[in-house]
Amino acid sequence: MYAVIKSGGKQYKVEEGQMVKLEKLPADEDESVEFERVLALSDEEGGVEFGRPYLENVRVQGRVIENGKNKKVVVFKYKPKTRQRRTMGHRQPYSRVLIEDIITE
Repeated sequence: MYAVIKSGGKQYKVEEGQMVKLEKLPADEDESVEFERVLALSDEEGGVEFGRPYLENVRVQGRVIENGKNKKVVVFKYKPKTRQRRTMGHRQPYSRVLIEDIITE
């Protein structure tokens, strides 16, 4: 059984017991989080149920394992013949979440 959730403007296919790397959530480490925006849900027989836009009475529970930052991405801008160079870096924050349960009511 799997579910498709929406978090941080992106969609993720999750299963119970899976570790997912999401955009930074407003939760501390070892804190429980709940995703109520579930877009799709599959059952054991292989059928898939889609929401319009979200499924009602379906939630996904998880636990934040780690908050951190990704590796640095280097952004280099260059314009020829003008001696114009610009180097910038960016590290995107993330939350690693363990999916504990998919709850249907």
